[in-house]
Amino acid sequence: MVTTVPPIDDAPSSPPPRDEPRRRTRTTWRQALRKDWRLYSFVVLPVLFFLIFKYVPMIGNVIAFRRFRPGGSPLGDEWVGFYYFDMFIHNQQFWQVFGNTVILGLLTLVICFPLPIVLALMLNELRSRRFKKIVQTISYLPHFMSIVIVAGLVLQLTAVSGTVNQVVEAFGGDAIAFMQQPDWFRSIYVSSEVWQTVGWGTILYLAALTTVDDQLYEAARIDGANRWQQTWHVTLPGIRPTMMVLLILNIGSFMAVGFEKVLLLQNPLIYSTADVISTYLYRVGIQSAQFSYGAAIGLFEALIGLVLVLSANYASRRLVGASLW
Repeated sequence: MVTTVPPIDDAPSSPPPRDEPRRRTRTTWRQALRKDWRLYSFVVLPVLFFLIFKYVPMIGNVIAFRRFRPGGSPLGDEWVGFYYFDMFIHNQQFWQVFGNTVILGLLTLVICFPLPIVLALMLNELRSRRFKKIVQTISYLPHFMSIVIVAGLVLQLTAVSGTVNQVVEAFGGDAIAFMQQPDWFRSIYVSSEVWQTVGWGTILYLAALTTVDDQLYEAARIDGANRWQQTWHVTLPGIRPTMMVLLILNIGSFMAVGFEKVLLLQNPLIYSTADVISTYLYRVGIQSAQFSYGAAIGLFEALIGLVLVLSANYASRRLVGASLW
């Protein structure tokens, strides 16, 4: 009896039917708000703060183009165009104040920006945790002092009969009237900024240093790198994004030199170097009630800050790859 074997079909069998892709349902903002309303509730107060104190006051910038009279309309009585901009552009005193602001801003940026990085690197190298905490506490303390207290200390130290002059006289020198000579103001201001801000500025850098991978240090040691080479090739590149973000923020506030401290330290004898845009605005815009003129100068200053932030962010993104957005 011969049995017949059915022919084998060499053709590949058809693949099993694939499952239809699942449709992704998009969550609307109402559904997200209903689901995570507890998290969104934390945003209410910050949003209200920025709306009331940051964005709504921007409407008042319109008086830079309109003539404002006390008792009249809050948005000005008549349109004057660029009249107030032309006033300060052709005002020699404004450009002197503008130059003082640029010089103080540059000195503050060049000196006060790198020092927290240096201090953070030095603290990171300490092996004694107790000594490290003591140094951090001492360096952080000036940040929590009021500007009024800091200015009072500076005035007391630099007075004719103050501590600094007592030391000068002890070494046979003559007392110097520091706060009556314009040439001394910039050095005194920058020194007080260093004392007050450098310690507090190390916090972010110390936090960034903890994110650097220890395996990179181990690989550098295997390659024969010393401590300085490890810092240059491993540590600094590791905290570079943090450095660039803070640099962009500092450049954005470049023109906004500390109003409170400058106002408390300056006097008419040193206006030639101590008068900056913010204090000039206070005298001209508030005390002299030239609100439209002051609004024009403030808008001009804000536009410069905006251009600096955008330029610094673009340059950082192209050159380093780290930016705010």
